[in-house]
Amino acid sequence: MKRIFLFSIFVMMMATVTAQVKPTTYCFVEGNEPLYLDHYRSEGEGAHPCVLFAFGGGFSHGSRNNERYLPYFDMLLKEGFDVVSVDYRLGMAYTLDKREDVGPMEGAWAMYRSVNYAAEDVLRATKYVVDNAEKLGIDPSLIVASGSSAGAIAVLQAENYISNRSRYAKILPEKFNFAGVIAFAGAIYSVLGEPDWDAQPCPIMLFHGNADRNVPYRKATILATGFYGSDFIAEQLHEKGATYYFHSAHYRDHDLALTPLTDNHDEILMFLGRCVLGGEKMQHTNEYVAEGIEPCQTEFTVQEYLNSNYN
Repeated sequence: MKRIFLFSIFVMMMATVTAQVKPTTYCFVEGNEPLYLDHYRSEGEGAHPCVLFAFGGGFSHGSRNNERYLPYFDMLLKEGFDVVSVDYRLGMAYTLDKREDVGPMEGAWAMYRSVNYAAEDVLRATKYVVDNAEKLGIDPSLIVASGSSAGAIAVLQAENYISNRSRYAKILPEKFNFAGVIAFAGAIYSVLGEPDWDAQPCPIMLFHGNADRNVPYRKATILATGFYGSDFIAEQLHEKGATYYFHSAHYRDHDLALTPLTDNHDEILMFLGRCVLGGEKMQHTNEYVAEGIEPCQTEFTVQEYLNSNYN
């Protein structure tokens, strides 16, 4: 009898968890290449804050419903945030389908196109949420953009486009901005040297390991074209007096694109509570060195980054 009782409780608990991660799917871009988003609704009436999430995969693969992201989604749902997980076009897949080897210059321009595709699609998904906020039960003033790896690049690029009022951002209301950005191993791509921030960016949370071979921690450029990573972005935000929180992990590689989704919930909730919902100003860098970790290579060439991502 005791075993039956415990099993019944386990079944009820699993049913609760499963119910939390069953999304409603909407098409936000129609046509030959339709794009979809999954809306995970948290409990409670009224308009909820929302985290709009972009998946990782080097702009060549990945999916919005990968189970690795579900612990992050579940945590946010329990805290009263809706989650909107979005598609975007995979620009590097087009290049890799045509070429076996991608050199630095060809890779640089293929990546520029790919980042623009992804950032534009993040903004188009954001427009869908803003336009349908009442139907979805989402507060359009409390949309946080978040992403992992390529998705982190996409959301940081989208925020940079909003700050600079680029043509990609003009589909959104004139005074719209994200309530925050949370980027797991992200960067900004520029073809004109150091990124500009014409207007004050929203509060930004950054996670990055300084031994990341996939997304540059500092920067990787050729002739002023390339990626400017979390360390560089945090320095710019500091100089602008913008709100940011930077979790800088020494001698950690690209695992910072995923491990915070399960291991750093307290930090993430602190940022959401104090900086996004509470409006608190903050400029903080958490220099983290894991116990027992050995020093390793932390600087890489552009070709090494390409090789790590695309063999």
